[in-house]
Amino acid sequence: MFFKLKAGALQFTMFVVVVIALLLAAFIILIHTHKTFKVQTAFVIETVNNSNKGIHHALHNNFQLNDTIVVNLKDEEYKTLQLHYDYWGLFEKVTAISKIKTKTFKKIALAGASQPEINRTALYVEDNNRPLVVVGDTKIKGVAYLPKQGIRTGNISGHSYYGERLIYGKEKTSTKLPKLQSETHKHIESITATYKNLSSEYFLDLSKSRIHKNSFYKPLQVIYDPYSINLSEVTLTGHILVQSETKIIVDASSKLKDVVLIAPKIELRNNVEGAFQAFATKEITVGNHCKLNYPSALILKEKKGTIEATANAKETPFIKVNKGSKIKGIIAYFGNTKNYKSQVFIDDNTIITGEVYCNRNLELLGAVHGSVYTSGFVANQSGSVYQNHIYNGAIIVDELPEEYVGLTFTNAKKGIAKWLY
Repeated sequence: MFFKLKAGALQFTMFVVVVIALLLAAFIILIHTHKTFKVQTAFVIETVNNSNKGIHHALHNNFQLNDTIVVNLKDEEYKTLQLHYDYWGLFEKVTAISKIKTKTFKKIALAGASQPEINRTALYVEDNNRPLVVVGDTKIKGVAYLPKQGIRTGNISGHSYYGERLIYGKEKTSTKLPKLQSETHKHIESITATYKNLSSEYFLDLSKSRIHKNSFYKPLQVIYDPYSINLSEVTLTGHILVQSETKIIVDASSKLKDVVLIAPKIELRNNVEGAFQAFATKEITVGNHCKLNYPSALILKEKKGTIEATANAKETPFIKVNKGSKIKGIIAYFGNTKNYKSQVFIDDNTIITGEVYCNRNLELLGAVHGSVYTSGFVANQSGSVYQNHIYNGAIIVDELPEEYVGLTFTNAKKGIAKWLY
């Protein structure tokens, strides 16, 4: 016995079959997409992890300046990791480039020496056969490396030493000043020639625009002038170098972040705020109530071949930080001139959070929340010069954050000062 089916039933059946086929196809595509996404996500995570491994590898190994190396991942050939090593200012700059097939991830870090967990150095005075003399409200807290002659109290204009102890911490015997690693010294000596290797397309013109931002993932940009540069109402951020053959003046109306300044003379006027590095050969002056955030650096490297100056010399290279200023980072002086003047002068009511390194004379009236390394101190009071005297200065290493990363001494353990963008 036969039943007659309407034509609509066949169409409905075909419709159901097509729907089921589409659902199955969609399900298969979903599974495939999910697996592909999972693999791609794993690749992305692995490229990020490999870049972190690269930065970690760089912190525990020494490389040549401007060198690029390939790190052996002991993995498939389509996975690669390259490290490029150079400098940005005083800090080492490490770039890690991780690749897995079409996935690429880059990471850039500023690196320097990390702080030891215990027994951090507050003061290191080079042994020049002269004792350290403390006067007034001077306070030294932390491990202190002192000359063989030790430390004693003194008197300046009727003011004696008012502290209960000479050193609030351990005392050790000093010899010569700790040395920075050789690569750092080489870079400081050659930093003035950086712009010479760039083509004209990377030079910026402040007369056309007062605002410039440049990522560290892009090539260096330079503002150069053989004459004086006045940074007023200017915003500069990132991978930008500013260089003058005479002088750079930074006004309080400018906003500088992570840039590098190079000139024989650099002047920061009153109330300047920012985070940058400055390199000079003759002088650096910081006005009143300036505020430089971490990781800032003020570096003076006297030119080679300078004839040793006498006590009456008119021009002695110097770094001067005036009243009420706060600097988070590094102040370093590398000089040849020998006299009784202060090559680094830190005025009262001034706080340096970080490190002060001076291979000549340091006059400290303010406070250093961190470490001081110097060949000797001077105190200019009442028309007289007192050698190896600290008058009302404070050096307290406990005020320095444990995360601080700074000057890279020979064989120092390295850490990350800042991740770049």
